Amino acid sequence: MEQYQKLRKEYPRFFYRGYEIEENASECKFTFHFEIEGLAAFAPEWRFPKKKEDSCQWSSREEMRKMVFSLGMVELVSYWKITCSPEVVIEAGTLDKEQIAWWKDLYFNGLGEFFYVNHIEEADAEDFMEIICRGKAYDTADTVNAAARFSKDTLLSEAGNGVLVPIGGGKDSAVTLELLRSAGVPLFAYIINPRGATIHTTEAAGLDEEHVICVKRTLDKNMLELNKQGYLNGHTPFSALVAFSSIIAAYMQGLSYIALSNESSANESTVQGTTVNHQYSKSFKFEEDFHRYQMAYLPESAYYFSMLRPLSEFQIARYFAKQKQYHAIFRSCNAGSKTDSWCGHCPKCLFVYLILSPFLSRQELKDIFGRDMLEDTSMQETLEQLIGLQEEKPFECVGSRDEINTAIVMTIDKLTGAGEELPALLSYYKEAGRYDACKPAGDRFSAYFDENNLVPAEWEMLVREKCAVSGGRIWHT
Repeated sequence: MEQYQKLRKEYPRFFYRGYEIEENASECKFTFHFEIEGLAAFAPEWRFPKKKEDSCQWSSREEMRKMVFSLGMVELVSYWKITCSPEVVIEAGTLDKEQIAWWKDLYFNGLGEFFYVNHIEEADAEDFMEIICRGKAYDTADTVNAAARFSKDTLLSEAGNGVLVPIGGGKDSAVTLELLRSAGVPLFAYIINPRGATIHTTEAAGLDEEHVICVKRTLDKNMLELNKQGYLNGHTPFSALVAFSSIIAAYMQGLSYIALSNESSANESTVQGTTVNHQYSKSFKFEEDFHRYQMAYLPESAYYFSMLRPLSEFQIARYFAKQKQYHAIFRSCNAGSKTDSWCGHCPKCLFVYLILSPFLSRQELKDIFGRDMLEDTSMQETLEQLIGLQEEKPFECVGSRDEINTAIVMTIDKLTGAGEELPALLSYYKEAGRYDACKPAGDRFSAYFDENNLVPAEWEMLVREKCAVSGGRIWHT
C-alpha cells in the first residue's frame, strides 16, 4: 500500500495517446501508444490476419476504429497498473459518462486480485481512478438498432457463415467446439499467440488453416523491464482482451457469433467472503456487461456469449472425458505453458486431475499428466485450498469448491467400490473429515443448469441435452 501511494503521487498521470492502424494485403497491425508521464512510453502491438482476397480498407471504417480504440482501453490496464496513476487521460478517443463508469467498473473488478495480492485497499470504483477524455467523439447514431440485431432468442440464421470460438488449449474450448460441431455449425478457431496445445486442438477438431485465425499480441519491452525493476505488477482481466479482440477478428471474417467457453463456476469468488475473483472477466457479470456495451457502442460487432455458461466444471469434465481425441494434446497449466506441458505440481494441474478423476481411470490420468498427482503429499496444502479448508482458492482458473468436493467423493466411492487402495491425497481427504461432511450432499452437479446465460435458445437446448443429465437435481444460481 505504501508503494502504491508513493507511485501514484510521483506519477499522477497516465496517457492513452492514440493508436495506429496499418494494413497490407495479408494483415492489419494495430499499435497503441501509452505513456506514464515522467517514467516511460509504451507501444504494444496486435496483428490480425486478413481473409484471402480481402480488399477491404479496414482503417477507413468507423466501426473498426471504434473497436480498435476499445481494445486499447483494455490493453492500457496492463501498463497503467505499473504506477496506478490516479488520472487516466484519453487522447485516442472519447467516452460518455456511462462509458467512463463502465470502464472504471471493469478495471476495478478486473484488478481485484491485483489489489488483494499487493495489499492495496480501495473503497470502490470511484476512488482509484479518474478518466479524462480529450479525444475526438465517435458517431453513435446507429447504436439504437443494436439491441434489435441480436438477443438470446434471435434465430440463428446468421450463424451459417460460421461461429468464432476462442481457443485456449484446455478442455473447455474443446467441449465448445464439439457441441457446436454436433449442431452442424461451421467453426472458426480464434487464437492469441498460438502454441502447441491451441494448434493441436484445432487439428483434433478437424479445422483447416482457413478456419484458424491466429492473432499475435506483443507486449512492450519497457513494461517488462519495469516489472523486473519492482514496479507494481499482477493479474489483469485477460479475458476482457479476448472479448474486445475477438469482435475485431469476427468483424474481419464476417462472422456474427462468438462462442466463449466460460462456465458457471467462474462466478465464484477466489477469496471467501469477498468479491475478489481471479476469473472476473470470465464471470457472467462481465459477459452481461460486455453484451450491453456492444449493444450501446459497438452495434456491428458479433454476438458474444459463453456456450458453457449454463454448466459446471463438473459437467464439462464429464463430457470432455468422452472426447478421447483431445486427451493427449490439451493443456491448461500456466506453469508449463512455455514448454506446452503439464508441470504436475501446480494448483491448475491438481484441479484438472481431480475434476476428471470420477470419469477416467487412474492409468488414463497418469498418461495425461505423466505422474499420479494423488500420491503427491506435497500437494496437500493446494488440495486444502481447492476444497475450502482454506479461505483462499488458488489464484487460477479452477472450479467451485463444491464441485471439486463432489468430484473427490465420487472418485473415492469409485475406487473403494472397485476394491482399490486410496492414494495419499484421497486418504488425507477422508482423514480430514471432508468425505463424511460432503458425502450426504450427493451428486449436486450432474443435472445442474444455470438459467442465467446468453446462449442462443436453440443452442441452449443442445447444451442441456448433451451435458445436463436428466433425472438429477437441478440447481440454479
